[in-house]
Amino acid sequence: MLDPIPPPSSALLAITKPWADKLSLPTLPHHIHEVLFALVLYQGTQSVLSPLLSKAFFPKIYPNLNRRTRINWDVHVVSMVQSCLINTLALWVMFTDEERGQMGRSVIGRVYGYTGASGLIQGLACGYFLWDLVVSTRYIKIFGLGIWAHAVTAFFVFSFGFRPFANYYGPPFILYELSSPFLNIHWFCDKVNMTGSKLQWYNGMVLLVTFFCCRLVWGTYQSASVYYDVWQVMQMDLTAVLHQGSDIPVTSKNAANLFGVRGGELCLGDARCVAAQSEVMRFVDEKSHVPLWIVVAYLVSNLTLNALNWYWFGKMIDTVRKRFTEKPVDKNENENEKRARERRASKSIVEDAADTLDHEVMSGPVTPGVELTEKAAMRMSSGRDGGAVVNKRRRDI
Repeated sequence: MLDPIPPPSSALLAITKPWADKLSLPTLPHHIHEVLFALVLYQGTQSVLSPLLSKAFFPKIYPNLNRRTRINWDVHVVSMVQSCLINTLALWVMFTDEERGQMGRSVIGRVYGYTGASGLIQGLACGYFLWDLVVSTRYIKIFGLGIWAHAVTAFFVFSFGFRPFANYYGPPFILYELSSPFLNIHWFCDKVNMTGSKLQWYNGMVLLVTFFCCRLVWGTYQSASVYYDVWQVMQMDLTAVLHQGSDIPVTSKNAANLFGVRGGELCLGDARCVAAQSEVMRFVDEKSHVPLWIVVAYLVSNLTLNALNWYWFGKMIDTVRKRFTEKPVDKNENENEKRARERRASKSIVEDAADTLDHEVMSGPVTPGVELTEKAAMRMSSGRDGGAVVNKRRRDI
């Protein structure tokens, strides 16, 4: 399927092409406007749209947030917009891009194939992860090294798609983000005084299920599939494939024969159909072998992303495990400690696990100063007031 977005201007193409050629990213000039659009969209959402809408809809909450929490709030708004947009587009491409479906029938197609629609996903994803990289670098003390590493690796993984490399896997990898809307909802519930509400509880259930299914099960399977396909391609003689037709012949010259049938029907002179089929192997020739360093960098980046997901899931499991292995009640505990223990006991395991995931994935580690402030507040206050002070401070993280 062709890119549904009109191509960039000739001036932008002329500026981008020399740099793209030097970096061996031949499809980047065709999607640079989408990268820039995404970058501007998400920066504008963080700097302008989020503050305006947040002040309008939450006039008693947003203006009173401290600087750290306000930055976090705006970043969560961007994450919400991005995850809903990119997930919808990725699913649409996976279900409607027939040329991409034909690419999936061959290992050469899955590794070297290209469609404009998949390139659109690559462009929007790169624009977002470029924004994410800038923000996580600028506010690294807030979000931590884990979020920064996630931004770096995700940006590189999706940038390689412009070679094109593993373009077929772009939309499936985007589905990692299916859990992000629910993670953001959980975070916002805490900030708008809906902690412990039914909405947060049910949302937490969906969050844990989607995180496990999309990031761990689906993500690990897709990563293993990429590793297997890349290994197979590295064993092939691409020149022989091109000229002898083993696996699939992939030159643009015989693209009409290769992709003359789409969905069981001939193009019958449909120019867009012919163009869509012809671009699948447009960028493949005898020089298309991906260098070993690209393969290593891609696989290491992918392993880093998966390791972070498994690490975050492990933190959730650890949180649940602690609920069943709490220390015996100390008969000498003071009133504040007793109330804190009762609050922990009243919180469901679902909310506990979702809190841990939200804390690890989106907010970064709480600084020791914040922890000490909470403990001091607990010592200086008593009864409901003490709990209210601590809960307020936690909502402000």
